[in-house]
Amino acid sequence: MDFSELVRKRQSDRRYEERAVPRELIMRCIEAARLAPSACNSQPWHFVAVDDPQLKTRLARAAEGLGMNRFAAEAPVIVAVVLERMNVTARIGSMLKRKDYSLLDVGIAVEHFCLQAAELGLGTCILGWFDEPQAARLLGVPRGRRIPLLVTVGYPAAATREKVRKPIAEISSWNAYRPKE
Repeated sequence: MDFSELVRKRQSDRRYEERAVPRELIMRCIEAARLAPSACNSQPWHFVAVDDPQLKTRLARAAEGLGMNRFAAEAPVIVAVVLERMNVTARIGSMLKRKDYSLLDVGIAVEHFCLQAAELGLGTCILGWFDEPQAARLLGVPRGRRIPLLVTVGYPAAATREKVRKPIAEISSWNAYRPKE
């Protein structure tokens, strides 16, 4: 499939079929994430793929606060993205420019992961709402490390939806900031 098809196919899937995802497919997604660019080639990420049913259920529960993300328990795999320390150059750049490059880098890597998953026929949903301390305890993530995102992965149980997005004229302009009013 070409790139335009791929970005139309990639969506946040919240329903999954009850079938296992082969580990080799998850590893292909992690490989795509590994190849993502990062500030000063810092690569500030570590992916923890969870397919053990008991551990996955407990991790899914950590994502269900206030009625959110109840679908996570249906996913055959949940991947925790651990934020690692940036290298010195990226850390200095982040401080000088007051931008957390590591979070930008993780976002790029996770989207690489999700696009690869979509190409493989898998569905994903990126979760930012979860009990991070509980997830860290479950996965043995050391103090001083954060888990900014979880990603559910599985075979989607629903068709690809038509995307509803703002018109391009509303989100872009040439040569100067000109928001559509």
